Amino acid sequence: MENLFKATFWQELITSSINWIVSELPGIIILTIIVFIAFRILRFTFKRMSKLLSLRASKNANVDTDEAVKRINTLTNILYTIVKVIIWTVYLMMILQKFKINIAPILASAGILGLAVGFGAQELVRDFISGFFIILENQIRAGDYARINGTGGLVEKIELRTVTLRDFSGIVHVFQNGKINTVSNMTKDWSAIVLEIGVAYKENPQAVMDIMQEVGEDLRNDPEFAGRMIQAIEVFGLDKFDSSAIVIKARLKTRPGDQWAMGREFRKRLKTAFNERNIEIPFPQTTIHWGDKSNPNKMEMKDENLKREA
Repeated sequence: MENLFKATFWQELITSSINWIVSELPGIIILTIIVFIAFRILRFTFKRMSKLLSLRASKNANVDTDEAVKRINTLTNILYTIVKVIIWTVYLMMILQKFKINIAPILASAGILGLAVGFGAQELVRDFISGFFIILENQIRAGDYARINGTGGLVEKIELRTVTLRDFSGIVHVFQNGKINTVSNMTKDWSAIVLEIGVAYKENPQAVMDIMQEVGEDLRNDPEFAGRMIQAIEVFGLDKFDSSAIVIKARLKTRPGDQWAMGREFRKRLKTAFNERNIEIPFPQTTIHWGDKSNPNKMEMKDENLKREA
């Protein structure tokens, strides 16, 4: 404390500070600029690499372009994150050295601390390992429609620790990779929508199946929907006898993600075709009596003999 009031202390402090600014500060500034430029180059490189890989996939007739783009985007995002972490770690180590801080004890302590944290953070380690295998096995990709642990939606982001899913209502769900028990990918390679069409018992099942086949072919050959159905409609036949209808099952196989739009368009066209050919679709009906007071127990007795005498 006594040194704080001595002029020599402040002179030495000022001198050492000036020497450090002259000798070390330019290096820190240059290093910061290099890291900034490295991040810009890294971002440009990964975007360029993603585009080149996507372009190469689109030229390969044996590869589904949409599927390849999803996988490329997922892998490049993960790799970009890993490289960023490495660059930040090296940058911080070099900055500490510039401040004359010995990083050897820090690295040794970090190793011991990491070992201790590893035992206490088994769940975190499990998340990373599960995330690694999700990516490696190509179970889901960013842009897929999937159902995770019973929740369905669009996969927005896949990271080593979590998967981010947005459902149809816009709600964002974040799942820890280690706690994902079931994954159902609805848009991998191809998609399909199963249709169960109920018609009245009086209708001829074969005639209804022919109409469904005809509507399916018209939809497939429509230029507006060309290429979205990957094969002709599959009409399986009469599937079950329901309480008030016979149910005929069919399936539309489509490109990934197009099954819902194609299903809606097929139902719309099928309803129009049924109307044109007088095919009845049964539905519940309710009879409403309007005007008089309700009197369900009202009874009226008439004597036929009195009528004859009159």
